[in-house]
Amino acid sequence: MPPWVEIILLGLIEGITEFLPVSSTGHLLLVENSGWLTRQSDLFNTVIQCGAVLAVLFIFSNRIKSLFTDRKSRETRTYTAKLALAFLITGTGGLALKKLGLVLPKDPRPVAIATLVGGILILIIERALRGRKSLGHLSWTIAIAVGFAQLIAGAFPGTSRSGATILVAIAFGVSRPAATEFSFLVGIPTLLAAGALELVKAFRAGAPTEQWAFVLLGTLVSAVSAFIVVRWLLRYVQSHTFTPFGWYRIALGALILILARA
Repeated sequence: MPPWVEIILLGLIEGITEFLPVSSTGHLLLVENSGWLTRQSDLFNTVIQCGAVLAVLFIFSNRIKSLFTDRKSRETRTYTAKLALAFLITGTGGLALKKLGLVLPKDPRPVAIATLVGGILILIIERALRGRKSLGHLSWTIAIAVGFAQLIAGAFPGTSRSGATILVAIAFGVSRPAATEFSFLVGIPTLLAAGALELVKAFRAGAPTEQWAFVLLGTLVSAVSAFIVVRWLLRYVQSHTFTPFGWYRIALGALILILARA
């Protein structure tokens, strides 16, 4: 298979799975460790996430603009502060984990287990929430919980950043649309910061050997596919639960485990 076709496929996988609660890392590891596609560098996998972020920036452009322009509104200031708090917890915690030597696992089995367990948790939470009314707003406690959920997702690949943050919010009683929006918005600085750190690290290490044309191609494909998926998901959560994603994660985690043993 030509390298550029592989890059397009990887960009599609990243864009489709980054903001769905299914673990983009789990999908990338599945196709790379199975031998279907060539394994890429951590830099490539991190930077193409920024393409998915660009899609969210575009879709939520009016909402983001209002966070900066509507500063007289107490509600807007409070919401922005909650986003900043969640990001601060994730950022400082992530830097601390880096200092302690945390590295992404090359073995797919921990990712498979995290993917599978996450699916089970989705089913448990959705069952527990059946028939309960949603709050529709986010408290400071929930913002803190979302920050730690992002941190856990970063420490245990396969957890799914979007899955962890959305699940934590709805478990506290926030409506699915509100939880999804907060998860997407707080993911913007989180993923952009991760991509920037990888780029800085690459350039500090000297002339990077990365094929930047492929990185740009993967990022562009990721952006386009994420735009379509995010628009769809925002409509989906208006009237559906995340239960199908729970079953999907269980199947995906089991498949990765089977392939890892082969």
